[in-house]
Amino acid sequence: MFTQQDRKIRVLIAKPGLDGHDRGAKVVALALRDAGMEVIYTGLHQTVEQIVDAAIQEAADIIGLSIMSGAHLPICKNLIEMMKAEGMDDVHVAVGGVVPKQDIPELKEMGVSGVFPGGTPIDEIVSGISAMVQTNKAGNHE
Repeated sequence: MFTQQDRKIRVLIAKPGLDGHDRGAKVVALALRDAGMEVIYTGLHQTVEQIVDAAIQEAADIIGLSIMSGAHLPICKNLIEMMKAEGMDDVHVAVGGVVPKQDIPELKEMGVSGVFPGGTPIDEIVSGISAMVQTNKAGNHE
């Protein structure tokens, strides 16, 4: 019988704002897919509202944001606030792209589960995403 634990990890990859650079997001999406995850790529120029709506519609386990613009702090703050308002407490947020090291503690404090700055090895991203969902399945919410 098929159980919730047998279901593939569902990752929604999104490019918020006006950032038009999506090569990294596509590389990560393919790596996650090749690792056995189900990946939904929303495309460029997404609003926070569109990302949250897509995550709800797709029953995503993780929202992965690729942000090259430097606007990661306000985007993540708005996204997490909207997710809380929608009751999406079991959905993790991961951020990749141009993220200065000094911003990582603030992102974690606001509720981002994983931060993968540019140059993070692909296998580290895959294992990090997988570990986030395994935490949920074990009942050990962060």
